Amino acid sequence: MLETVTVVAANPWWWLLALSLMAVGVAGAILPVLPGAILVLAGVGLGAWIDGFAKVSGWTVGFIALLAVLAWATDYVAALLGAKKAGASPAAVAGAALGTLLGIFTGFVGLLFMPLAGAMAGEYWSQHRKLGGFASPADHALAGRQATRVGVATWVGQLLGTVVKLVLVFLMIGVFAVAYIV
Repeated sequence: MLETVTVVAANPWWWLLALSLMAVGVAGAILPVLPGAILVLAGVGLGAWIDGFAKVSGWTVGFIALLAVLAWATDYVAALLGAKKAGASPAAVAGAALGTLLGIFTGFVGLLFMPLAGAMAGEYWSQHRKLGGFASPADHALAGRQATRVGVATWVGQLLGTVVKLVLVFLMIGVFAVAYIV
């Protein structure tokens, strides 16, 4: 009753799609709008399917899926750990996320530094609300120091998370390539 699956390796458009998904996934490991690890996983799954999982087994795809889950979790955990270590408010974390989104539209430098500015602005605003306004210049200075500390910690956490995510994404592609070639 089961029919044999026809291998579609003769159609180069499938390979173009698989490789395109992987390439866009690598970009997505840096850009927060694109789900990088998921796109790479989709490209890997398609690449394995093209030859009927003959060169890249289902176990290999499963291992790569585990790496994708780790990369996805890194997105959230790294920035939160940096923020938590510095005692960040939820507003600082939200500011970092908003800064990251705005950074997409301002080029590489903006993408690099807008999360820092967003986290600092969110923490400064949170300190202002917590104190019920600033009664003296010392309150401004205290809020500014706290905002800087939280902003830098959140930013460093996001940068480290991006590096780890990139390593995992390239590891996913590397495992696929080795499995396909060997």
